[in-house]
Amino acid sequence: MCSMDGARARDGPRRILHADLDAFYASVEQRDDPRLRGIPMAVGGGVVLAASYEARRFGVRTAMTGRQARALCPHIRIVDARMSAYSEASEAVFEIFRDTSPAVEPLSIDEAFIDVTGLLRLVGPDTEIAARLRARVAREVGLPLSVGGGSTKFLAKVASAVSKPDGLLVVPDGEEAAFLHPLPVGRLWGVGPVTEQRLAEVGIRTVGEVARLDPAVLKARVGVAAGAHLAALANNRDPRPVEVGRRRRSVGSQRSFRVGSHDRAGAEQVLVEVTDRVARRLRDGHRVARTVTVRLRYGDFAKATRSRTLPESTCSTDLILATAKELLAGVWPVVERRGLTKVGVAVSGLSSDDAVQLTLPFTAADWGPVDGAMDEIRDRFGLRAVTRATLVDRQTFEVPLLPD
Repeated sequence: MCSMDGARARDGPRRILHADLDAFYASVEQRDDPRLRGIPMAVGGGVVLAASYEARRFGVRTAMTGRQARALCPHIRIVDARMSAYSEASEAVFEIFRDTSPAVEPLSIDEAFIDVTGLLRLVGPDTEIAARLRARVAREVGLPLSVGGGSTKFLAKVASAVSKPDGLLVVPDGEEAAFLHPLPVGRLWGVGPVTEQRLAEVGIRTVGEVARLDPAVLKARVGVAAGAHLAALANNRDPRPVEVGRRRRSVGSQRSFRVGSHDRAGAEQVLVEVTDRVARRLRDGHRVARTVTVRLRYGDFAKATRSRTLPESTCSTDLILATAKELLAGVWPVVERRGLTKVGVAVSGLSSDDAVQLTLPFTAADWGPVDGAMDEIRDRFGLRAVTRATLVDRQTFEVPLLPD
């Protein structure tokens, strides 16, 4: 694991975003099936994995049984989970996160911390960065995203929770206490029902009251470690950096259309756009890739994926683009019938660009001089002085030629 350079924060306060997809599984189902939009629905059979906000108004919550959900909301629609669809949507959203900032710390399939401190001078205030992020996710992936922002991870996560659903709330520098202190004490990480009850017994019900409480009293009430932890959070003391995890196994980009398109020239223009972005990321990260994948979503929201593994790893825009165009051409007859609402390009099989074995650019016309040079080497040093790679492990014997 590695973290953002702490020296950067010396120029000013850190600015961290917490991005969280709203009712993720349920939102994907409502995106893909218009019949589920605007009605109470949930994902999962025996156990509710996610509930739409329409269902939550009736008290339906994650982890309750399907029978309990129907008792609370008799007209709820429950659908089976499609984990591959959620994984694909998550990957697309995280590509947008990483396209916004290289400092992304995933927390789960549907949320992440994003450090945007280094972008403030280049892009603008964090409020604008967050607004653009939400707009891209809505436009390109079709999902609602709540974003909170602040000077610490804790503050950003609380802000995103307060902003839900589909909201944006960035706490400006200097206004942390004004935002945090009126909130109920349950907003503090680590405060569950038992701790909340213990604090309520001594009249502590808000974050501000925790911040003003004598630390000795707090520690006596909830324990030394827990007391120190809650006191720090109540005063917005959270020095943890956004941590970037292991290197990615793939790099991709995509673009969505509002309506199904049948324009091949337009689709190929999108391929150029997203491939250029993917290849640039490879080169920026000093990576090369072996497999090119084109991902499509048709006008009826069905999805298709086509891949090709190249003979050699590359970060060449032209080679990746040529491969992507060939893959698109192979499925274009289907696109003509069903239309197209999304085009994406991803590359995988990543490795460092300093590990690439380059090939000699010989064509058939070049081999005449090569053959002549090999003959001269063998005449001077023997038949085994130079040979073809396929013959390296073979047992060979030199037989002297008979005189003419």
